[in-house]
Amino acid sequence: MAKITEGYMPYLGYQTYYRIVGERKNNGKAPLICLHGGPGSTHNYYEVLDNVADDDDRMIIMYDQIGCGNSYLDGHPELWNQKVWLDELEALRKHLGLDECHIIGQSWGGMMQIAYALDYKPEGVKSFIISSGHPSSSLWEREGLRRIKMMPQDMQDAINHALETGDFTGEAYDAAVAEYMDRYCNYWLGDDVPECCKRPKKSGSESYVKGWGPNEFAPTGTLRDFEYIDRLGEIKIPSLICSGISDLCSPLIAKTMADGIPNSKWILWERARHTCFVDRHDDYCVELINWMNQYD
Repeated sequence: MAKITEGYMPYLGYQTYYRIVGERKNNGKAPLICLHGGPGSTHNYYEVLDNVADDDDRMIIMYDQIGCGNSYLDGHPELWNQKVWLDELEALRKHLGLDECHIIGQSWGGMMQIAYALDYKPEGVKSFIISSGHPSSSLWEREGLRRIKMMPQDMQDAINHALETGDFTGEAYDAAVAEYMDRYCNYWLGDDVPECCKRPKKSGSESYVKGWGPNEFAPTGTLRDFEYIDRLGEIKIPSLICSGISDLCSPLIAKTMADGIPNSKWILWERARHTCFVDRHDDYCVELINWMNQYD
């Protein structure tokens, strides 16, 4: 079993928690950095990839972005924006000496990768694995609103009423959101998911609401103007795009990234929703390891 090392990095006067699985070796294999979703989720579900450290003899780095998990912080709305989170990634690479790396990002983490490539022009990134991310908040919203129309009429009415009034409360709305998330987000495996996916976590609700907004469907936060479709062709980093057949990242969203990013490959996973690496763990790890070895 690979060695696990935990630590904290000073950041903006606070602390960012990180967890390292395995050790760096002179074997030509760049470490893998894991960017979690949200904003405001945690690294927890990435622990299902601990086996990759042994199976591929590769160091894995995961961390809780400022505002959640072991890096929890609230009462600082000025921090919940794209620049703070991307600067944190840059700081972590410098702090841990990750001059070369692969990066996997899920959901918001996939958005981070796209912005990181285009706005920061990072050096030493061997490849991306963009897992259920997106390049455009407006496209994400359009796809979400389209899918609402597939739901029972009473649930459509509850969600549309909430979007019109800005009141995201009430039993009818909660039931509709629960149904939507069960269709496209919740683990396909249900209660059989690994312990790390069920473990209680300190989510960053403030960072989510400030960054994305009070609802899943129509972003109103600092990420509402996240729009990179027209610049996807500028991404030079080889990118493996992964999405589930029933994913918040719809096939249209995933195909938009695959069509736009040069030197990309798209895998559409059956029996998977928003966390393909959990739902299709064994198969996903085979593809992940093959991809990274191709670009080391």
